Amino acid sequence: MASPSTIDTLTSALVARFLRNHHFSDTLEAFVREAGLPLDVGQGADGINDWTIQSLIEEKKTYDQTAKFERYGQTEKQSTLWTEPAPSKAVVVQMPTSANPLAVSVEQWQSPSDDDTQDPAAGFYIVSTGSDKQVHLLNTEEGNESATSFPGVSDSPVLSLVSILQGRYILMTNMSGKLILLCGHQTLDIRKDHAKYAVKVAVYQDRKNSSKWWVATAGWDQTVLLYCLNIPENNATTLRIGQPVARIKLISNPESLLFVPHIDTNELLLLVSRRDSTSIHYYQVEVDGANTDAAREGEPREAQLLGQQNLAPNSNTWVAFSPAHMALSPNDPDLLAVATSTLPHLKVMIVRLLFPKATADKPDSTSMADQMTQASQAMANLAIQNREDAAILVQANTFASQTAYSTPQLAWRPDGSGVWVNGDDGVVRGVETKTGKVVALLKGGHEPGCKVRSVWSGYVDVPQQGGHIVREEWVISGAFDKRVIVWKV
Repeated sequence: MASPSTIDTLTSALVARFLRNHHFSDTLEAFVREAGLPLDVGQGADGINDWTIQSLIEEKKTYDQTAKFERYGQTEKQSTLWTEPAPSKAVVVQMPTSANPLAVSVEQWQSPSDDDTQDPAAGFYIVSTGSDKQVHLLNTEEGNESATSFPGVSDSPVLSLVSILQGRYILMTNMSGKLILLCGHQTLDIRKDHAKYAVKVAVYQDRKNSSKWWVATAGWDQTVLLYCLNIPENNATTLRIGQPVARIKLISNPESLLFVPHIDTNELLLLVSRRDSTSIHYYQVEVDGANTDAAREGEPREAQLLGQQNLAPNSNTWVAFSPAHMALSPNDPDLLAVATSTLPHLKVMIVRLLFPKATADKPDSTSMADQMTQASQAMANLAIQNREDAAILVQANTFASQTAYSTPQLAWRPDGSGVWVNGDDGVVRGVETKTGKVVALLKGGHEPGCKVRSVWSGYVDVPQQGGHIVREEWVISGAFDKRVIVWKV
C-alpha cells in the first residue's frame, strides 16, 4: 500500500478525475482507498481544473518540439568558460523611497564646476529610477548610502538612462515620450518627439570627430529617432539636443537599439529589433554630404535599411519571437547576446553579426532581379538561410519564467564569460557564453515570484577605508518587490 507522502498530489488528482469522468467507480474506489486519498480527490478545487492527461501529453509533445530548436555549445570536462568566483552574495540597498525600480545601473555622474555643494561630486554611483518618477544616486562604498535624489527631473517614470563624457551629461527617456538632457542636477533641454513611451536610449561617440555624439531613441509610437550632438569643450550648460536628423518608421514597436561600427568599413550602423519580427535590422546612421530637401527644411530624413539578419531562419510561425534585448560582447566586436520574448520561458541566443556589404559595393537590385531565374533565386535564399543559421552559436532555454508583459533583459559579465538574465520568478540566472547552460542562480535577495525588472553587470571601483580602491565585480538587480540588490563575490 502506498502512503500519501509517496504520491504526488497533482498526479493523484489527475488519475482520480480520469477514473471519475469515465465512470470507473470500482477502480476509483480502490485507488482512493489504497492511496489514502480523500473521497473528493479530483472533484473539488484542487488547482488542476484545466488539466487533463491528454493536455499533459500535448504539452510534452510541444516541449519536445521546441527543444529541437535549442542549440548548445560543446562542453569540456576540465575547463569551462564561466569564470569563478562570480557574484553570489546579496546586499540589499536601502532606497530613499519605496517604489518599484524600473532601471538600475552603475553610472558616472559629474556636476558642473559652478554647482553648489549639495550636488554629488564626480564619481561612480548606483543609479536607480523608479515608478515614483524619481531618480536616486547612491554611493558605491560599503553601506551604499544615498548621495542625492532628483524628484522633479521628469514628469513620468524614467525608463532608460545613459551617461556620456565621464558623466558630464546624462540622457534619459521616460513614459511621456520625452528625451531629457541633464548636466549634473541641471536640466539643459527636454524634447518630446515621441507620441508614446520612449523605452530606450543609446549613444555612440563618433570615431572621426570626438565632439560628435550620436543618440538614438526608441518609442512605442513605432518610431526610432536619431539625434546628433556636437558637444563643445567648454560652456557645458549651453548644450541643446536639437532636432532629430533621421527617423526610422517601423510597422511595430521597437524593442532594442544598439550602435555598432561595421567590422570591415567602420561605417556606423544602428541595430534595431522590433516586436513581431525575428530579425535584426541594420540601418545606416550617417550619409556623407547628404543635403536633401527634407534636411534643408528641418525635417528628419528616413534612415536607409541596409540589411537584416533573421534569428530564426528555419523555424515555423508557431515558434515566433522577438529579440527583446540586445547587448554586444565586451571582448568581441561582432558577438551579440540576445534575450528573446519566447513564452513561457526566456531564451538566450549568442550570435555572430552578419554585417551587410558596404553601400558602394552593393549591386543594383533591379538588374540583379532581371538576371536571376526562379531556381537561382531559391538557391540564393537557401544560401542566406544557411549563413544565418551558422551565425547562431547558442540558442538555449534559461527556464526564467516570463509572460507577454515581461521585459526581458540581459547583461554581459565584464570578462565576457557569460550573461545574466532576469525573470519573473525573483531569480537572476547566469548563462555560460560557450555552452548556453545555466550555471548560476542568484536567489535569496528578491522575494520569490516577483518580477525582476532590470539587471546590470560590470566592474565597480569601491572606495575602502584608508583611501585605497578595490575593483569588484557586481551584479545589480531591481525587482517589483521594491528592492534593489547588489550581488557581490
